[in-house]
Amino acid sequence: MTDWSQLSHAYGAADDIPDLLDRIAAEPSAEHWNDLWSALCHQGSVYSASFAALPWLAGTVGSGDREQAVNALVLAGAIVAGAGQRREAGDVRSEHAAEIAALLRAVDQYRRTASDRAEYIHLMEAMLGFEGVVGWSEDLAWGVGNEEYQVSCPGCEASLFIAFGERGFFSTGDDYAITDGDIETRALRPAAPTDLDGIGRRLHDLALADGQREVAHALTHVFGHATCPDCETDFSVADQVSADW
Repeated sequence: MTDWSQLSHAYGAADDIPDLLDRIAAEPSAEHWNDLWSALCHQGSVYSASFAALPWLAGTVGSGDREQAVNALVLAGAIVAGAGQRREAGDVRSEHAAEIAALLRAVDQYRRTASDRAEYIHLMEAMLGFEGVVGWSEDLAWGVGNEEYQVSCPGCEASLFIAFGERGFFSTGDDYAITDGDIETRALRPAAPTDLDGIGRRLHDLALADGQREVAHALTHVFGHATCPDCETDFSVADQVSADW
């Protein structure tokens, strides 16, 4: 039996978490899920109560309700990905090995049948969290979902936006989202699928196999190359995304 009063979340003692879990089970609203996210994974930070919630999240995945299963998978993936933040957490992967294995099986199933692009990207990121892939398990969905990454140029250290979506496929030092006039850009150079390797090749091939061609196309730019408009340095986008890990 979990003694929630001895655990903590973003706002203090976690003795309010059982009531919140009961409310979600009875009335699984977006508001209640947002409250749970805020308590257990506030801006990516995790807590002792976050890990204690993993069995409940794994049970929710098995409920048969797709929307609630996806909510649980994405939150659980973020919690597991963040486990390394806290030394006092102990070996979360060992302690919750059974739950993580069940969550990984479930996320593979739901990922393959996802029709919504945003849902697919979040499930792919959760999959990486359960697998223990460092970095992309926390940074994949934000960048691919928002169709941009912000990185530093490895040559001159200028702050750059790497855009790959409706606004185009380019690098720029200007905040293109709020700029109405002309901006200086350099075209991205996507990787040829046959040239991809490692995690880039795996994610690209998974997206194609799952029928997510837009995601696969975006990934060729994430694992491709860009040029700094300020100093003309060529660089790997993925290397710069991962530079802060």
